[in-house]
Amino acid sequence: MRDSIDTAWPMSIGAEEALEGRLRGRFEALGIQQALGLAQTALDRRCVEAMHLVLTDEDGAPGFVHAGFAMTALPHKRIEATEWVRDGADVRLRIESGKTHDGTSVGVPFGYVARLILLYLQTEAIKTRSREVELGRSMHSWLKAMGLNSGGKGYEAVREQSRRLSLCRLTFYRIGEGGEAVMNGGFVREAILPGRDAGGAQLSLWRETVVLDEVFYESLIRHPLPVREAAIRALAGRSMAIDLYIWLAYRLHHLTKPTRVPWPALYRQFGSGFALQRQFRAHAREALALALAAYPEAEVRVDEETVVLMPSPAPVPERLRPSSSAPPKRLRLRG
Repeated sequence: MRDSIDTAWPMSIGAEEALEGRLRGRFEALGIQQALGLAQTALDRRCVEAMHLVLTDEDGAPGFVHAGFAMTALPHKRIEATEWVRDGADVRLRIESGKTHDGTSVGVPFGYVARLILLYLQTEAIKTRSREVELGRSMHSWLKAMGLNSGGKGYEAVREQSRRLSLCRLTFYRIGEGGEAVMNGGFVREAILPGRDAGGAQLSLWRETVVLDEVFYESLIRHPLPVREAAIRALAGRSMAIDLYIWLAYRLHHLTKPTRVPWPALYRQFGSGFALQRQFRAHAREALALALAAYPEAEVRVDEETVVLMPSPAPVPERLRPSSSAPPKRLRLRG
């Protein structure tokens, strides 16, 4: 369903082509150097680079997230509230801030770094079929490969989000015709980061292992969603782009016909933190363009009124998934 290549090339290439479903065809006809030469903005350039990164990814290494995160997600920015509640289709996510031993609230996890840490923990759990996830150099190296600097501010961001993830409580509510299913627990059973080294004040980066919460792990095993690690790397630093990519990875390959999603529906699902829908739409268009650039197989068209989703291949082909990974069970959606 790709549009044919125009004989007269436009003066630019990038975000708008991604939103119109034409970026892949034009990128493949031009090549990386010519495409970069036609990218007029930083976003255009990043879209071109994202597509190049995914199309040249020979390994096709998959990552995994709980399918519930395709409908709802963590906050994008720091929030003052100690509870976060988001609705998406038939799923509601509630995250409550944890507390330290003296009752101090540590806050709700948020942003790109929290998503990366969760992606690593879930991916390793699916690949090994074990609640016990090795950390140490493995997680350090993985975060670095995802574009996160583990020194200085990067270290502090990882430490803060690890602490918040370790102590928070989460509940997934899934509402269907047969009633309400509830998954209540946390992400992990033990803190991802130790408090202090036995020898003094120096803070260690990782434990050797961390054990996922049993309820969260069992639900993840039933509902794993494969995503492409190269795509997540291409979306570095953009939490909304990651959320939209995960949403598309879940929705598109289940479709049997084109489906129109109005902007107000996207605003309700992804627009927390934006007071006005028009503010959200401007930001979301950029994030969606980047997400589509990192998902070359996606057949999506975006206009002023709706986002049109069309049946598309999954971002991770079946042959590239670990043999131990069971086919994901689809969470039921309305609409």
